[in-house]
Amino acid sequence: MPGSTKQSQELTSLTGVGPALAQKLHQVGINQVSDLLFHLPLRYEDRTRIQAIGSVSLGDVVQLQGEVVGTTMQFGRRRSLLCMLRDRTGLISLRFFHFSAAQKRTLDEAKFLRCFGEVRRGRSGFELYHPEYQILKDGEQALDTQQSHLTPVYPTTEGLQQTRLRKVVDQALSRLDESGSVVDLLPTEITRRFELESLRSAIQLVHAPPADAPLQWLSSDSNPGQKRLAFEELLSHRLCMRMFRREATRLPAPQMHSGEALIKPFLATLGFTLTGAQQRAFSDIDTDLRAGHPMLRLVQGDVGSGKTVVAALAALQVIASGLQVALMAPTEILAEQHYLNFQRWFADLPVTVGWLSGKTKAAQRKVTLAALANGQCQLLIGTHALFQDEVTYDKLGLVIIDEQHRFGVHQRLALRDKANQGNLNPHQLVMTATPIPRTLAMSAYADLDNSIIDELPPGRTPVNTALISAERRDEVVARIAEACQGGSQAYWVCTLIEDSETLQAQAAEATATSLAELLPNLSIALIHGRMKPAEKADVMARFKAGEIKLLVATTVIEVGVDVPNASLMIIENPERLGLAQLHQLRGRIGRGSVKSHCILLYQTPLSRLGKERLKVMRESTDGFYIAEKDLELRGPGQVLGTQQTGLMTFRIADIQRDAALLDDVKSAAEDILQNHPDIVDPLIERWLGERIHYVNV
Repeated sequence: MPGSTKQSQELTSLTGVGPALAQKLHQVGINQVSDLLFHLPLRYEDRTRIQAIGSVSLGDVVQLQGEVVGTTMQFGRRRSLLCMLRDRTGLISLRFFHFSAAQKRTLDEAKFLRCFGEVRRGRSGFELYHPEYQILKDGEQALDTQQSHLTPVYPTTEGLQQTRLRKVVDQALSRLDESGSVVDLLPTEITRRFELESLRSAIQLVHAPPADAPLQWLSSDSNPGQKRLAFEELLSHRLCMRMFRREATRLPAPQMHSGEALIKPFLATLGFTLTGAQQRAFSDIDTDLRAGHPMLRLVQGDVGSGKTVVAALAALQVIASGLQVALMAPTEILAEQHYLNFQRWFADLPVTVGWLSGKTKAAQRKVTLAALANGQCQLLIGTHALFQDEVTYDKLGLVIIDEQHRFGVHQRLALRDKANQGNLNPHQLVMTATPIPRTLAMSAYADLDNSIIDELPPGRTPVNTALISAERRDEVVARIAEACQGGSQAYWVCTLIEDSETLQAQAAEATATSLAELLPNLSIALIHGRMKPAEKADVMARFKAGEIKLLVATTVIEVGVDVPNASLMIIENPERLGLAQLHQLRGRIGRGSVKSHCILLYQTPLSRLGKERLKVMRESTDGFYIAEKDLELRGPGQVLGTQQTGLMTFRIADIQRDAALLDDVKSAAEDILQNHPDIVDPLIERWLGERIHYVNV
């Protein structure tokens, strides 16, 4: 949380702030006076002028002033109090559904009134529902000339009114010039080089923008106050990760040897040659594993680029050096897929592969945990069950995290902390098939080295993508029949808006029943997240073997499923999914030599944004381009999953709007680390405060 220096004063030192109001302020993260300065507005309202009643339009947010010409009670489905307001240009109604007898009496007696609210259409024409208002006494008709700026609207909580919050923020702003209330930590040469406002000027500009500033000023890249604060926030995040990185490189980690004894026979039985990109990625990992301090590496690769093989090579190098490996995947189906792949790949090698998930039976769990604790189990694969308290590793040397953006920061930290072996820290290898746009990589993953696998193995055929309206569903069903009778296999993917496995399962079941009636000659099966692991494994095995021609599934098949003969996929309601997720799903086909097709079966009418997003899918199969477009169209919170990323919950910065600042932030961070190390901790404390431990992942 943004903080200040030791001279920060208690909230109760402000006029009108007692223990009750201080408690309300604590609820929105305000614990001292300086926190008020960094509690920034959500938006602005223009209360610097009075609008003529005759000029208002539907939906306008306006400040009006006039003579009260009558108040009446109206009865209907809901009782309401109607107050009629008139100026020289027209008449408008103010309607209150919740009011007291005292409020009715005050409005009855009022002669003149100033109010603020949104213009709506009501029973009597244009109306303002529950506007903010003040009764004007004679001689009070002129606007307060001091109100020369836009009015801020702040994030608040129940029982904390905007008017009270504005008053305490105004008091904090009046103390800005007091010595030491807020220290401008950035060196003058940095503010000058990057053309940044002073901190005090920036704070004033954001809380009280000039009256002629646009109401959208907060989301504008021309706001100099916001630019300065966003720059400093991004800078503190980057410094935090750079400091973590610097600390990590000082920690000891086990040094691995080449691992040739296991790697050579593995490559010999693989059946294909590694691509140049795979070789480069493993070369990076090999260098890291021999270095004697913890590897922190992110391997990005498009769907089907062969990241798992690279992970297998890393695992073998660590196992050959006498240590254990933990591989964690976000879903049971992906973890199972990894388990089956590694078992098959390592079948002829002296490597013991273990499996652990939340659904592992007690007896098997006991055996696995014992083998892990005494070092017999060299590679453990599973879900978040890998970091539960009773799981003890003998010598954990490498943690591999697949699709890491799906894990909460605490989960990743817990698995790393499992090592605790005589002061040695495990190496970390993070993999994602959801390419991370450069802007996000620069801010969210500044502590990780990056390897990109940008080649697809030979034999992968590009997937043709078509957009078809759900009104043509019959044609799509006929196309499935034709493809499956020709020897191919197909997926039908059901999506639901609700984040409920039960509802998704029900929708998939209904779709499977309907398709079975329409395609009686096809073998159709169903897979969803609520099925038991053994049932899912059985269905996938039969689908792989070709016994099942059409697999109806929820998005559980998004990652990890590899059936080369499947060449057709229908994704129902694709407009409900992010582009990265659609790209992941589409990556399940095109794995063989047959031309593959993905049909996005959308509901009409599609919104403008919906059309734009699906058009990206039709035009490109480049995961990195799609990730950039996803960021542009949906924002970083949804692309990364804000709740999962810890560091991405920015208060002021916006990765899309402020992308142009990132190169300057990177340059400033290196300058500060080298020349001004004394301001690093205060900057991090100001913006991250208690959230600092999130970075240690």
